Amino acid sequence: MIDKNDIVISVKHLTKDYGHGRGIFDISFDVPKGVVFGYCGTNGSGKTTTLRNIMGFIKPDKGSVTVKGLDAWKNADEIKKYIGYVPGEIAFPQVESGSEFLKIQAEGVGLKDMSRAEAIINALQLDPTANLRRMSKGMKQKTALVAAFMHSPEIIILDEPTTGLDPLMRDVFVNIIKAEKARGATIIMSNHMFDELEETCDYVGFIKDGHLIDVIDMEKMRNLPYRDYVITFSNDEDYQSINTSTMEVLEKDDRNRCLTIRVELSKINDAVKEFRNRDIKSLSERKHTLEEYFMNDIGGKQNERTSTEEK
Repeated sequence: MIDKNDIVISVKHLTKDYGHGRGIFDISFDVPKGVVFGYCGTNGSGKTTTLRNIMGFIKPDKGSVTVKGLDAWKNADEIKKYIGYVPGEIAFPQVESGSEFLKIQAEGVGLKDMSRAEAIINALQLDPTANLRRMSKGMKQKTALVAAFMHSPEIIILDEPTTGLDPLMRDVFVNIIKAEKARGATIIMSNHMFDELEETCDYVGFIKDGHLIDVIDMEKMRNLPYRDYVITFSNDEDYQSINTSTMEVLEKDDRNRCLTIRVELSKINDAVKEFRNRDIKSLSERKHTLEEYFMNDIGGKQNERTSTEEK
């Protein structure tokens, strides 16, 4: 149970309707202090609109957003003092270099010690002296990340933060997020990279067509009370005679003598005994991933929601 006093960001029945089914509708979730909350969905699903409401850039049609107990729209200037932000579309001011931009940003938040900025610059392999207008997408993204993290804000809001970064820099980004979480920062991050969400998030919200479909507790997902295995047998006799009373058969492929099974952790030893003397060609564990959940389960939950609304 989350203590109300620990809630840093609270989104309640948030609606911003742009017409023709575009926008966000009745979105509600809470983000406690020190938590990394991932926000996942396809392009146009409403991720950016939600984050812009949290930043106080947009006035909601219905519902509310509070940040540290302050109304995000009415107290937009106040809440920005606590936030490091990377927008989905980065637009820099008319300055010559990344260094000049970071200096202006530092002055805006009263930052005098630039050692944290230098550390992130080095980690991201950024040359901030480069001409800002001639930087590549990746270099601009790195500059925006430095600006968001350098003053160690209480709250960090990131809209598709690894767009334009190569795989090596994405790994560096994941390490930065882990360090910020260890520091106690509260983070909301929209992202379509499932592996980055899995590595960093405590909770992941799935949004589709402007509706929040589900919020996954990643700790529960990482510690499921069962394991799934894919087993291929070498001969028909062992395949046909297997006793499946200690397991659930999820898929059965007679042609290839292959079973996909689910075994409760409490019954793992019994299952092992059943397979011990069988001629098994291959056995592998099927890991549960966010991508799998999104592709297989979210569509079903969306259909359930649609059916409920139509009644």
